[in-house]
Amino acid sequence: MSIEKTRFRGLYIFTPKIFEDNRGYFFESFNANQWKEVGETHVFVQDNESKSKFGTIRGLHYQTVPFAQSKLVRVTHGEIMDVAVDLRKDEPTYGQIFTAILSELNRRQVLIPKGFAHGFSTLSRRAVVNYKCDNFYSKDHEHGINPLDDTLGIDWGLPSSSYILSAKDANQPSWANHIPFSL
Repeated sequence: MSIEKTRFRGLYIFTPKIFEDNRGYFFESFNANQWKEVGETHVFVQDNESKSKFGTIRGLHYQTVPFAQSKLVRVTHGEIMDVAVDLRKDEPTYGQIFTAILSELNRRQVLIPKGFAHGFSTLSRRAVVNYKCDNFYSKDHEHGINPLDDTLGIDWGLPSSSYILSAKDANQPSWANHIPFSL
């Protein structure tokens, strides 16, 4: 598995080594020894999966302490634009946006550490997204930022006429009014 560091502390892109032959393919989608290579320690306790149609934007979501979550995100069907916004005020990348195309073809995975708001847009007809979390879901600690906030100016890789958002996501606070994150 190749590991790519990003300019965001703790945020990595993993690309597995694929073994293909006339039967199909095989690859390791997760190996805990990866964390030793990047100096991270994560024990994943919850797996989530979502299915979305073209134009869907999910996010930007995060949880606050003590239920803050790191996520390992991958796509098993289709293609997405994965987006993370750094909420860690003590980091030089605070308020900056990370994006990556994840698909069933490139099989890339993104490790998003605690302290980021996360979301994605569905670029293909359908997409199935799987992600591991190192903490459990907590409704009382769940927060979000409006994904269409002008201050962030995120390019979701879609024509705005195709955006599909839940009422919950569309009514999240702006960047200026979001609930602060601290570890």
